[in-house]
Amino acid sequence: MSTSEKIKSRLRAVNAPFNANNNIAAFIEDGEIDLLIEEVGEKFEAVLQSLIIDTTNDPNSHGTAHRLAKMYIREIMSGRYDPAPKNTFFPNTEENRYEGMLVVKSEIRSMCSHHHQPVNGVAYIGIIAAHKLIGLSKYTRIAQWCARRGTLQEELCNNITDEIAKATESENIGVYLKLSHGCCENRGILAHDSTTQTTVLRGAFKTEASARKEFFDNIQIQELTKR
Repeated sequence: MSTSEKIKSRLRAVNAPFNANNNIAAFIEDGEIDLLIEEVGEKFEAVLQSLIIDTTNDPNSHGTAHRLAKMYIREIMSGRYDPAPKNTFFPNTEENRYEGMLVVKSEIRSMCSHHHQPVNGVAYIGIIAAHKLIGLSKYTRIAQWCARRGTLQEELCNNITDEIAKATESENIGVYLKLSHGCCENRGILAHDSTTQTTVLRGAFKTEASARKEFFDNIQIQELTKR
């Protein structure tokens, strides 16, 4: 049985989904990632052969299949195969606890699950502090982990919000994504600019106009500063 079939059998045994945007790290055993890369490399080699590319005599295509397999699993889809980032948290329970809003800008790269084209841009993550604080870099690590898999922007926005909620135990979270899509720019309509924006608002960000305004004001300030 191939490595991929072994992993899928474990997933099916507990009815766990393995869609393009699902993380399946818990079902992968030690050493299987390298075996999976070898298996996927063989499949990519077959694709290149069916595209009538001479991978033996073309120096630019020699080894491409293995590079593609390694890139998919170790890089652009690593969010499926790697466990969630470990988040060290700090208690926010003292008398002088921070009760304000935090807005973090994170650069992210993802991949469209329809055409496997690159999706690039920024995530703005807003949170009103609860009893747990995480390091600033952890917000970006979480966002990048969610992004590095095949997904749609709407799904990604939800996933980042869910994972930030788990890490911080805050109910008050806003996530705003501003991304460009290769599936619109590199094929199809060949758009010059495919910028797409999505927002998920929860807790005070959804119910309180003042919190919502502060969040988007912070985003506007960061956008203007960039210019």
